[in-house]
Amino acid sequence: MKNMDSNLREQMQQLFSSSVFLACVFSWLSAQVIKTVIKLFGGNIHSIGELFELLIWRTGSMPSAHSALVSSLCTSIGFRSGIASDVFVLSACFFFVTVRDALGVRRASGIQARTLNEIGRTLQEKGVHDYRQIKEVQGHTPLEVFVGVLLGFFVGVAFSVL
Repeated sequence: MKNMDSNLREQMQQLFSSSVFLACVFSWLSAQVIKTVIKLFGGNIHSIGELFELLIWRTGSMPSAHSALVSSLCTSIGFRSGIASDVFVLSACFFFVTVRDALGVRRASGIQARTLNEIGRTLQEKGVHDYRQIKEVQGHTPLEVFVGVLLGFFVGVAFSVL
């Protein structure tokens, strides 16, 4: 049992000192901080709770934290394992699926939810239907995704080279 605890501790130390892991965490955190600062200076944060939610959890806005994370993952794996490795191919596929989702599916579903909420509010105001709003998931604009990809790329390069 003691040997297993020692092995787990060693593996956790390796994980937390891995350039790939650190690049992913740093790129995601950087994107969330940049997003929060932009919203803060734009006057779009109205409480401390909203500030912490934006820093840690909220999606959407500039830059895309999802795109930054998968870009840094793909970049740092490319540096560490080579672009011909199976794990790089896996990370590249994960990158393309995530970016496609950020640009397409999530954005489209957010637009649809916003439209449904507008229709629902109109029907409720006219007394036709009692409507409860649905969650409007924010996707990303192409620029938000592009900036996230660039941020992740540069963070991945930095953690791989330095």
